[in-house]
Amino acid sequence: MAPYTNIPLSPAELSYLQTSLSATPPIRPDGRSPTQFRPLVAEADILPSANGSARVCFSDGTEAVVGIKAEVERTGRADVFREGESEGEDVNATGEGKGRNEWLEVAIDVPGLRDDDALPVFLGAMLSEALGADGALRDRLWINARFHWRLYVDILLLSPPLSYPLPLLSLTTHLALLNTRLPALLSQGDEDPLFNDDWDASTHLYPRPSKPSPATQKPPITLLVTTTGPNILFDPSRDELAVAESVLAVSAAPTASGSLSVVAIRSVDPPSRLTAAGVPREINSASGATATASAGEVLAAREKDEGRGVWRAPRGGVGRKVVAEVVKMVVAKGGVGEEVLAGLEGVET
Repeated sequence: MAPYTNIPLSPAELSYLQTSLSATPPIRPDGRSPTQFRPLVAEADILPSANGSARVCFSDGTEAVVGIKAEVERTGRADVFREGESEGEDVNATGEGKGRNEWLEVAIDVPGLRDDDALPVFLGAMLSEALGADGALRDRLWINARFHWRLYVDILLLSPPLSYPLPLLSLTTHLALLNTRLPALLSQGDEDPLFNDDWDASTHLYPRPSKPSPATQKPPITLLVTTTGPNILFDPSRDELAVAESVLAVSAAPTASGSLSVVAIRSVDPPSRLTAAGVPREINSASGATATASAGEVLAAREKDEGRGVWRAPRGGVGRKVVAEVVKMVVAKGGVGEEVLAGLEGVET
């Protein structure tokens, strides 16, 4: 699926960007380092009627709000037993391994697009895949053998997508889930659920320890990474996406040991593949050519190395070594993933 491609840049500007981002070290338009994220404003618990909510605004003006609502739902018999389990087997009292991805619903509203358009559908699929990859969230929705929570994650992009909005939506969803609270359960066993009416007694969907611990479980985050020349760039802007050779969406989540683990990786078609090439010098009147060239001559000139002009969209995929390097940069101790999680953890409600 092609990402957002409304990039008003000329071939000369694209060529300048590509040259700058391919330098060693890369020169980003806003002066950031390769692993530095754009400044953002974030807050949690902004919707009083939701179980959890958050708002994040990036420095380019793009803003997203996420509201999370939980409802009790009766579990069907088909959901109770996994393949190979019999009805007489005991159900795990903790719910571990009993959750279902179907209990989580993600809906994305993008201004100017229908709910079934390619962009919101693809974004929703990537976020759902990351949230359900390790099973940590879905198992938390298990109440007992007869009932479970159904979690509705409603994501609203408040501004038109100036760039690919996946990181914005992921970080906002992460912050909302981190602050989601569920009523305290008073009933026991397989009884009909009975909850405490006192909201102060409610518990976080992701319990928070009394003391900071590296092993604290948190929702996954999805980071957008691009490659241009030999360089790997995190949190690309709209202009950087325009000349990216490859784009990766990397989802990572903390493990029980406190380290980060990659739960999903997806490649995204960079918009650079859909931008038009520059006019070859052989037929460019600005370079002294005067003859009118046919379509075949234009194509032949573009295929020649010496006639590429000022811009030619990159072709090809991303190699395994690059993917391995990106994963290492995300999950390494003190790496990009830990830096992002630490920043979101510090957001006050």
